[in-house]
Amino acid sequence: MKRYICLLLLGVFIFNNSKAQQLPQFTQYIFNNFILNPAVAGIENYTDLKMGYRAQWSGLNGAPVTSFLSINAPIGRNFIEGDAAGFGGDNSNPSSRLYSQYYQASAPHHGIGFTMLTDKAGQITQSKFAAVYAYHLGLAPKLNLSLGVSAGLSHLTFNSADVVLSNPLDPAIANISSPWKPDISIGAWLYSGDFYAGLSVQQLLKQNVFNNSTATTEGSQTVPHFYLTGGTKFYATDDITLLPSILIKQIKPVPLTYDLNLKASFRDKFWIGGSYRHNDSFAGLVGFNLSSFINIGYSYDATTSALNTVSRGTHEIVIGIMLNNRYKVTCPQHGF
Repeated sequence: MKRYICLLLLGVFIFNNSKAQQLPQFTQYIFNNFILNPAVAGIENYTDLKMGYRAQWSGLNGAPVTSFLSINAPIGRNFIEGDAAGFGGDNSNPSSRLYSQYYQASAPHHGIGFTMLTDKAGQITQSKFAAVYAYHLGLAPKLNLSLGVSAGLSHLTFNSADVVLSNPLDPAIANISSPWKPDISIGAWLYSGDFYAGLSVQQLLKQNVFNNSTATTEGSQTVPHFYLTGGTKFYATDDITLLPSILIKQIKPVPLTYDLNLKASFRDKFWIGGSYRHNDSFAGLVGFNLSSFINIGYSYDATTSALNTVSRGTHEIVIGIMLNNRYKVTCPQHGF
C-alpha cells in the first residue's frame, strides 16, 4: 500500500501543471515578468503591486487553482526622481517610437520585492513566500543589466481526507509530513528601450516533496526550473507597437518546451495578444491601462493536449496597482 500511495503522491504532483512541471505555470507572465525572474524587481520607478488568479483546466475536478500577490519597488534617489524625466521624445507614451530613439539607460539602483503564492491541485496545496533583491546597473548609454535573488520558504500539504483506503489509518498516509523548506531563485535581466532578455532558475534547492516517519518518498523530489525569455518591439504605426516574445523552459526530465507570444499595444491605452504553448494550448490575452494607478489583464487558454476532452480552458486575471507613481505613467517604461 505504501508503494501505491507514493506513486499517487508523485503522480498528482507531476500532474499539477502537466509535463512534470512542479511550479505553477502562467500565461500572463508577459504582463508580470517579475513572477518568473527576481532580477526584474525595481525595474520601474514606481511600486508595482500585482494580484493574480488562475483557474486551469476549468471543468476538470481537482484541476490547479493558483493565486498570487507580488510587489516590487526601486531604491535609489537618482533613479526614482530622475528616471522618467531622463529621456526626450514622447514621454507620455513609453510604447512610442520616439521613446526608444531617445531612451537612456537607468541610473544604477537597487530593487526589492516580495511574492506570495498558493497553488492547489487535487489533494495537494503548495504555498510559497519569498523576499526579493535585485541590483540594476548601466552597461552602455542605452543598456542595463540587473541581477536578482529570491529567498523564502515553501510548503506542501496533502489532504488525506479525500483519499479512500481500505484501512483509513494506514501509516503511509497518517505519517506523511512536509515541513516548511528553504526556497531560492536567481535571475539576470538585460534590457534596453526596445528589447529584453532574461535567464532565471526557480526552485534551485532540491528537496524531498513529502517525508514519512518510516520511509522517504523516493523520486518525489523538487527539481530546478530554468527559464530563458526575450522580447523586442516593432512599430507598425506611430500608435501601434508589436511586441513579440518567447519563453523557453527546461524542467528535467521532460524535453525542452517553449511559449511564443505576440502583443499589439495601442499607445499606452490597451493591448491585445496571442500565445502558443508547445503541445499544450493557444491563448488570447487583453489588457487595459485604466489610469496611472490601475491596470488589468485577462487571458483565456484553449487546451490542445489530450485534456481538451474534459477541460473547458483556463482563465487567468491579473490586476496591477502602481503606487508612488510620481510621473503618472500608465504603462511600464522599462518592462513590456
